[in-house]
Formats: sequence, C-alpha cells, structure tokens
Amino acid sequence: MTPELTERFEMRLGQSTIERLDAWRARQEDIPSRSEAVRRLVETGLGRVSEKPDISLSDGSKLIILMLCDLFKQLKLKSETDPKFLAEVIYGGHYWSLEWKYPGIFHGHKDSSAVVTEVVDILDMWSFLESSFERLSKKEKDRVATEAKPFGDHVTFNGFDGNNEAEYCSVANFLVNDLDRFSRFKGRELNAHMPTIAAYRRMLSVFEPMRRNLMGGSLSGSGIIEIMKAMLHPSRREN
Repeated sequence: MTPELTERFEMRLGQSTIERLDAWRARQEDIPSRSEAVRRLVETGLGRVSEKPDISLSDGSKLIILMLCDLFKQLKLKSETDPKFLAEVIYGGHYWSLEWKYPGIFHGHKDSSAVVTEVVDILDMWSFLESSFERLSKKEKDRVATEAKPFGDHVTFNGFDGNNEAEYCSVANFLVNDLDRFSRFKGRELNAHMPTIAAYRRMLSVFEPMRRNLMGGSLSGSGIIEIMKAMLHPSRREN
C-alpha cells in the first residue's frame, strides 16, 4: 500500500544539482517528475543509512580468522591488519570496533552503477576526442582552436572535481590506474579542482549520436568543434 503523501516540503537546488537530477530522471523507465525523483532518491538514501547491518561473523569465519592470526604470528609476517587486535575482537565480541580501527574497509560505500556507467561514457568520449585531435593537420587544429574557443586549443581530459564530484573522481582513478582501462589517462592527476560533470554531460549529448557511427574511426575536426563547444554553458554562448 502506497503511503499517503500529506506533508509538504519546499526546497531550493543549485543549477548543477538540477542538471544531475534531470539526468537521473532521464535514465528511469517512467521518467518521473522532479518532485517524484527527489522523493525516490531521499527514500533510497535513507534506506541505505538505516539498513546498514551490524558487523557479525559466523563461527566458521571466526575459526578461519583465528587460524590466520596464528599463522601470521608464527611466520612473523607484517601486515597493516593487526592479527592480535583481530583475535581480541573475536574473543571479546567487540565487532563494533572494526569500523573504528579500519574505517577504510568498513565505510559502507558502494559505487553507484549509474555513476560507473557515466564515467565510462565520459572517458570513452575523451579518448576519442584526444586521439582524433592528435590526428588532425596543423590547419585543422588551428580551426578547432578558433571555432571552439575557449576550449579548442586544449583538447585534454582534466578529470573530475575531487571535492564535489568525489565518486566520479574515485571511479575514474580506479578504472585508469587499477583496472588499466583507458590507459591514455594513466599517470595523470584526474582531479580537475573544479566542477566538470555538467559540462561533460552536455558534451555527451552531442557525442553519443556521433559515437554510434564512428565504428572505431576518428572524429572529424567539425565533430570535435561541435563537442568542445558544448563545454560552454548555454548562458555564456554568443548568439
């Protein structure tokens, strides 16, 4: 039974948040209204917070961990995980302390599949942009620089904002540096130190129709210009 919606709540959002909300709505099958989308996201977020299970171990898991602790002790192995501490946790039932001791493991975060998909799409787009730009003649590169100002002379992926787009930044770094995907970007600092996702989404809306027809080829100079021009917010474009 659907709960009755009796409480009215007003809120204001920034433009970048609205754009992210609209992008999320567009990925849903029924394309909900903004208010319905916010309601669903709030319920999902609250569910994740309230439904986080307490840490517990089965008797078999306890035995395995204790045997490993003894093995580490006998072999005098060094590890960032303290075997003596783990043994005390199990013998005393202090499972709550694991989150305190190892917050990097028990943080409760899981990457959003929607974010992963979007990051992959963005990295794919920038791979095409950079490699295609490199293949252009000097004359075509100059045309891109002129016609796609102020971004046409710097066709380079700068990453995501490490503060406001931390999940995007983390996923990109993991894909590039740990999974060895999109090796073109390996070794770069993928923290742009400024919000980028809204601009990348505008670029993707231009790139996706082109992507379906590339078949492993390159973007033309005109295609690069069209995509790079989308980086500029519509309010700043000349008529």
